[in-house]
Amino acid sequence: MPSFKDKVIIVTGASSGIGAATAVHLSSLGGQLVIVGRNVAKLKETADNILAAGGSAALQLEADMNKESDVEQIVAATIKQFGKLDVLVNNAGIIELGSIENTSVEQYDRLMNTNVRAVYQLSILATPELIKTKGNIVNISSVNGIRSFPGVLAYNISKAAIDQFTRCAALELAPKGVRVNAVNPGVIITELQKRGGLNDEAYAKFVERAKETHALGRPGEAREVATAIAFLASDEASFSTGISLPVDGGRHAMCPR
Repeated sequence: MPSFKDKVIIVTGASSGIGAATAVHLSSLGGQLVIVGRNVAKLKETADNILAAGGSAALQLEADMNKESDVEQIVAATIKQFGKLDVLVNNAGIIELGSIENTSVEQYDRLMNTNVRAVYQLSILATPELIKTKGNIVNISSVNGIRSFPGVLAYNISKAAIDQFTRCAALELAPKGVRVNAVNPGVIITELQKRGGLNDEAYAKFVERAKETHALGRPGEAREVATAIAFLASDEASFSTGISLPVDGGRHAMCPR
């Protein structure tokens, strides 16, 4: 297993889903976690789960990733508490239903602000600290960034942007010894789709359909994405940068027949 002993790690969107699972997993591997989210109660739940897994107490930061001032204080608070930063996991993100026929500019702005602009801003702020430690960034993208799916247009665009951002930042920071990678999950059992507009009945059908749209015949679990993030963030992946790693049960390789 990779070791994160003495490594300081920021995970955004750590109050639930992939972010929470990643924070707990990285902490169990020795990491010092800074967990960021909007839901204070759920963030505390993640912090409690970190302690239950044998990890060190996490620094909990309430932040709205759409507010520049909130994003600015994330790195500042991390450095004040721990004196350095080794890994940034850009996980916070949202999804909304909408096609070219019924989307809006307002929806585009919401998706791009949360899924891209906030990642852009936080990565800029983290870069000087990551250069000092020769650390790395892991961005949470989606299979929607590398394949095309109807009905979530703005989300697709935002994740394609994250993949390109990952590659460009990787090239720019490689001479400084900083790696930048992404993971591209398929359907993962989290609250993302429900928060994005699916009711219980629609979500149940969505999950059932995932058995057909994923080559491995099932949706994934958050812990399966967390272990992939841990690999990319660790020294085990020391020669990997600029990659978008599908963690999607083979969905990216499938074509309808």
